Amino acid sequence: MVHVIAPSDCHQFTGGLTEFDVEADTVRRLISELEARFPGLGDYVDRRMAIAIDGEIHQDAWFSPIRANSEIYLIPKIGGG
Repeated sequence: MVHVIAPSDCHQFTGGLTEFDVEADTVRRLISELEARFPGLGDYVDRRMAIAIDGEIHQDAWFSPIRANSEIYLIPKIGGG
């Protein structure tokens, strides 16, 4: 089980929840579990979010491992140019 902290732009999917627990061992599984639990959130996270796992930021890293009891922060991606 991992602990997820979601920013306010995710609240439209979570019904206002800011923190919740999810069963996941990779970023891909996390996104899949988010989609199953909160329809639309997994796709939103996949397209618009970076994911910080225990303080390390991952972008577009579906197969990055997640350890049990990790803390996950969903972070809006910052575009550059």
